[in-house]
Amino acid sequence: MFEGQPKGLWTLALANTGERFGYYTMLAVFALFLGENFGFAAGTASEIYTWFLTLVYFLPLFGGMAADRWGYSRMVVIGIFIMFIGYLLLSVPLGGGTVAIAAMGGALLLVSVGTGLFKGNLQVMVGDLYNDPKYADKRDSGFSLFYMLINVGALFAPTAAIKIMDWAQLSLGYSKADSYHFAFAVACVSVIASILIYYLGKKTFSQVLTVKKKEKVVDEVVDEMSPSETRERIICLVLVFTVVVFFWMAFHQNGLTLTWFADEFTATKSSGIQSMFFDVTNLVACIFLVYGIFGVIQSVTSKAKVIYGVVIALGLAILGYNYINLAPEITLSAPIFQQFNACFVVMLTPVSIALFGWLAKKGKEPKAPVKIGLGMLVAAAAYLLMTVSSVGLPATDHPNHVADVTPNLLITTYLTLTFAELLLSPIGISLVTKVAPPKYKGMMMGGWFVSTALGNKLVSIPGHMWGMDLTIVWGTLMCICLVAALFIFLIVKKLNKVC
Repeated sequence: MFEGQPKGLWTLALANTGERFGYYTMLAVFALFLGENFGFAAGTASEIYTWFLTLVYFLPLFGGMAADRWGYSRMVVIGIFIMFIGYLLLSVPLGGGTVAIAAMGGALLLVSVGTGLFKGNLQVMVGDLYNDPKYADKRDSGFSLFYMLINVGALFAPTAAIKIMDWAQLSLGYSKADSYHFAFAVACVSVIASILIYYLGKKTFSQVLTVKKKEKVVDEVVDEMSPSETRERIICLVLVFTVVVFFWMAFHQNGLTLTWFADEFTATKSSGIQSMFFDVTNLVACIFLVYGIFGVIQSVTSKAKVIYGVVIALGLAILGYNYINLAPEITLSAPIFQQFNACFVVMLTPVSIALFGWLAKKGKEPKAPVKIGLGMLVAAAAYLLMTVSSVGLPATDHPNHVADVTPNLLITTYLTLTFAELLLSPIGISLVTKVAPPKYKGMMMGGWFVSTALGNKLVSIPGHMWGMDLTIVWGTLMCICLVAALFIFLIVKKLNKVC
């Protein structure tokens, strides 16, 4: 699984891991911060939240266009420094007045612009690593590994946000509202780590830093693609982007309505084995077990099998120790549920790679558009579960705790959404780097993020529906995913021609 990948993959992935850790630490508590610090109602908070997400994922279009002209690595570096300034401003506690609102707006804009320059262009650089023929057949698995590693940052983010806020309140005496700024400050530190990783590891991806004297050869390759083929590829990608819009609308409810559901409807206490799921060290131990088992199965040398056996033993030891020292009961905080998606991405990536690798050997691996359609069906199944499980629950339009639904519902929903994400997101990014006309690859990667941006803006629709019967909220999302899946399966033959 890890063998045969270009060295630059690991450096670029880890640089993105640092940036994503900061981003998701901030995002884990941002929706709650808007209500706690400024007193915004659910509708207002959802608009701010979704406009921010929209900018974060829309601006890579312009970042990609700039990189097509001035260079991808240059835009990546500029972007990460702009992000740092934005997080630094967001971490300053200024109260809840007009000045604080204006400062927050400026900070969010800087983070959005910085991300727009950084995120998409870094992924183009990852794609360029696979232009070398000896890596060409590892593009999809490479992007799956890249996606897995950046989710390591997201895995620890909710715990980091909660722990740093608790420390600020209990040890330093800050109010709950001011403690949020400490979570935002974590993002500053993580961005610094990202900068250091990028610069210290430059030698591993030096071949994609600039277009050197071989530029004439590149131009010849670009000219060989006819206008009609270029147009066909762009049209196919735009069709895929259209479907992706609705996936992200459904998926990014994790930071809004699913977090509100955790806050208002999910049990605030957990005990027994169930409570172990909310300790990130146990999740890491489970990841060790999965990777250890896969390593033992796939290893060809006795030494490698022994190493992976030690990994399995370490995972079991952590779980055993934590079980023996398990507290009778723990208190659950709503943002903690957001760790499960990242955990499942990391845990299930080897399963996904192994499954599709096995199918590929048999000549039965579905092409990228089919995987994306299946991802939409799986997302629909996640919201079917939420719809059925919400029957009989009261509607709510106020931030009060009104029910004690088992936490297992949200855990299972996040697991299902993660299956959908692995079918769609890393595969879609890989598809863009493969299909995009060479001279438009930055812009097309930006187009992928524009579709994400539009989906993020549509996230606010269920937010405005909050207060209706919950079966209507979740049922709407389920139906949207089903229609999107139907659309892509209707055009799948056209898409498969260019994939």
